[in-house]
Amino acid sequence: MDDYARMARMIDYLDEHFSEQPSLDALAEVAGLSPFHFHKLFTKWVGVTPKDFIQCLTLNHARSMLENGRSVFDAALDSGLSGAGRLHDLTVTLEAASPGEIKSGGSGLEITYGMAVTAFGECLIAQSPRGVCRICFVDDESRNLEIYKLAASWPNAQLVHDNRVVKDTAIRMLSDSSNRQPGNLRAWVCGTEFQLKIWKALLEIPLGNLVSYGQLARAIGNAGASRAVGSAVGANPVAVLIPCHRVIRETGVVKGYRWGTGRKRALIAWESCRGVAEHQPLVA
Repeated sequence: MDDYARMARMIDYLDEHFSEQPSLDALAEVAGLSPFHFHKLFTKWVGVTPKDFIQCLTLNHARSMLENGRSVFDAALDSGLSGAGRLHDLTVTLEAASPGEIKSGGSGLEITYGMAVTAFGECLIAQSPRGVCRICFVDDESRNLEIYKLAASWPNAQLVHDNRVVKDTAIRMLSDSSNRQPGNLRAWVCGTEFQLKIWKALLEIPLGNLVSYGQLARAIGNAGASRAVGSAVGANPVAVLIPCHRVIRETGVVKGYRWGTGRKRALIAWESCRGVAEHQPLVA
């Protein structure tokens, strides 16, 4: 079992047993590590200590954000969702591929892709001169499939494999601010008008906040479209950069993430704990 898989399993364990307030020794025993090595590994990969993580567990955070954070999101709605969306203080802009670019299958376009290892697992990143066009988490079974899907999405584009280039992008997205280059990142995506509206609304959810599918539907002026909103959120082609992990069910239950519930919980907990502890860079 690799380090990420071990930590993902421990996140699931903590989510089920947080009410027991397990000690460091007890957690280390479950993980099959010494207390020292468990603490060091957990902090490196999750970004906060086990104690801090327990204090910020996802379900409690989710419920409290639905109860107390609604006014924060409503303030964004009242301003017309005009504020800049941010991920770790990094401004993200969203641009849609033109109908001509989609129809041509990316003819004349060069897309650089590769793999980067982050605290939340290995991910495929693809980017063109127009912006980042795909980010998805992968494992040994899905890696080649995701590369195939990328090629199928842009059949006439020139695909260039370069892990170094995409690692630079991953560092800008998923590292501590002291290690991250300043500036903006652009997401360049294909989607329907409805999907684009949802993805732009996702960029307006402040770091550390969560919203429900119903809130998101109301944000775009279509209160009865929760199911369609859920489909658009699930179709997001750019994980983390467009923060679909910040959307949860009305009940506060954290499920329904295409890259795994454990990973969604880890992302939410890490963001909610940013002010609790000093974080290590997230890219290996």
